[in-house]
Amino acid sequence: MAKRILLCDCLGSQSLDTAAIAASGLTPSRVHTGLCMHEAEAAANGIADGETLVACGQETAFFEMLAEELGIEAPGHVDLRDRAGWSDEAESAGPKQAALAAEAQVSVPPARAMDVVSEGTCLILGAGEPAFEAASLLCDTLAVTVLQTDASEPPADRRFDVVRGRIARSEGTLGQFKLRIDGLQQLVPGGRGAFTFSEPRDGAVSECDILFDLTADTPLFPAPQKREGYLRADPRQPGALHARAAEAREMVGTFEKPLYVRAEPALCAHSRSRKIGCTNCLDICPTGAITPDGDHVSVDPMICAGCGACSSVCPSGAITYDAPPVSSIFRRIDVLLSTFRKAGGTAPRLLVHDAEFGREMIGLAARFGRGLPADVIPFEIDAIAAFGHAEMMAALGAGATGIDVLMSPKTERETPEAQAALTDALAGGPRVRLLELADPDALPEALYGAEKAAAVADPALPIGTRRQVTRVAASALHPEGGKHALPDHAPYGAVLCDTDACTLCLACVSVCPSGALGDNADKPQLLFQEDACLQCGLCETTCPENAITLEPRMNLDPEALSQQVLNEEEPALCIECGTPFGVQSTIDRIAEQLAGKHSMFATGDAARMIRMCDDCRVRAQYHSQNNPYAAGDRPKPRTTDDYLNTGPSKRRDH
Repeated sequence: MAKRILLCDCLGSQSLDTAAIAASGLTPSRVHTGLCMHEAEAAANGIADGETLVACGQETAFFEMLAEELGIEAPGHVDLRDRAGWSDEAESAGPKQAALAAEAQVSVPPARAMDVVSEGTCLILGAGEPAFEAASLLCDTLAVTVLQTDASEPPADRRFDVVRGRIARSEGTLGQFKLRIDGLQQLVPGGRGAFTFSEPRDGAVSECDILFDLTADTPLFPAPQKREGYLRADPRQPGALHARAAEAREMVGTFEKPLYVRAEPALCAHSRSRKIGCTNCLDICPTGAITPDGDHVSVDPMICAGCGACSSVCPSGAITYDAPPVSSIFRRIDVLLSTFRKAGGTAPRLLVHDAEFGREMIGLAARFGRGLPADVIPFEIDAIAAFGHAEMMAALGAGATGIDVLMSPKTERETPEAQAALTDALAGGPRVRLLELADPDALPEALYGAEKAAAVADPALPIGTRRQVTRVAASALHPEGGKHALPDHAPYGAVLCDTDACTLCLACVSVCPSGALGDNADKPQLLFQEDACLQCGLCETTCPENAITLEPRMNLDPEALSQQVLNEEEPALCIECGTPFGVQSTIDRIAEQLAGKHSMFATGDAARMIRMCDDCRVRAQYHSQNNPYAAGDRPKPRTTDDYLNTGPSKRRDH
């Protein structure tokens, strides 16, 4: 854990507020001018004990090398220059500098990972000359087979294999592709003249580590750019084939595959009793890594590309982003905003960006443009789509006045747009902007002078599950409580019951995955606890009377935290013993339809049984004249003596 922060103004080009930075909990050094140049000795002395955070993001490699020479662990670092020091408002950026220094001390657990082994088996799919050219480039490094899609004559180069056919089915990823090939023809290497091929056959199975697609046709997989080990190149584009071939050469060995998400099947609201409920993650996953698996879904970690969209849209927390865990995101948000206030800042805004595109945009805007405003705190994450409404509400509830999301060109818009709309509805007004910018100079222009809302009066601590954090933040933004309408398919809301249609069969209770719907063992009642409702729709789909509808909303009144009665009726009491055994209205309807009209209930005594509990009904039936349980007198058991004392003639009679 760092105790000090080593400061440098980068040749006097930035302003650092040491008094404000002290609010981060670190002891600031004097402000140096060139720690990576003429003051390298001061840098070595500063990091010698290993408890120092270096305020420089550009020269990380230099300080790591310096630590290696000193025989100590590499120091941590924080980029204050690009994100706070180089700015038109640098003189008032002290609170932001303190917030960034404090956030840099937050420990983020490493992502879980699994090993992927690729032995270099490569299948090249394509027609004629481009496929053979790629094979000649790779065959000295990889074990290459060309799946030729046309009938052109193959070369005499036997360093790689050539077959013909068409791919009927494909699955897998780097190190474990599995393909079904129909119309397979294998090259016959013997004989004089041109090579010949065997007779075609269907159903051949091929496995490979790397799949090189040169067809320029429909991709074999959804989101092909996210499928590891699947390389596509249009041979008509100059250099594309050689660029992809260079990538293929590097795909041999053992690699670490991050496990981006964590799944809890018991929380999943996908289906119950063969009725489909929530399909949010299935609908949003770009790679097809999520598939139905009984009542829940399963995630193939090998196919998952870590976009994080599933975590944002999951209503129950059955799928959560885990690289890093959501709890660390909440912790970073809290540290940033609380330290900003502690250092004297007011009304901060959050700029959410990724580690590649966003970081470069901020760096270029700072070096050559106006930089970021003093009240805009950059927040770097690995996956933009993983920053959903819960994370946005956590920031607003912790004191941010607004959130700007700098979209990466690689990020699909669907999830951020839906999550931003949901956040605005929860917050009661526009608080989130999605910035799609390609010019670094456009970034400051979008941030300076932007309208700002008021910060929450009593900031909330973002602790708990995503649903809990969202509710607490919404309560902080709406201290008056109330019910707030949300967009369709929001994961919060009410179950509305048509009491005239409801028969209290309680089928909805049996399928509710979150326990939001319940019953009363002592009385015919349908109970509902709104804060637990996922709006998955299973109750609505299951109800045989179509008595249930859903209303997306956030109810911040105390009633949402306890069970409320949606429907209730008087219990039917057994006419013999008085025991409650059903719903009075249901028993009345049954009696009206059967008594005197059905052969089993034609008489008055038989009709009375409709209004009896199970035990009394059995007893009444047993003692009736037409008792179905009655039988003749039980025969006397025969013994061995009876048999021996009976003559042969009588034995024959028996």
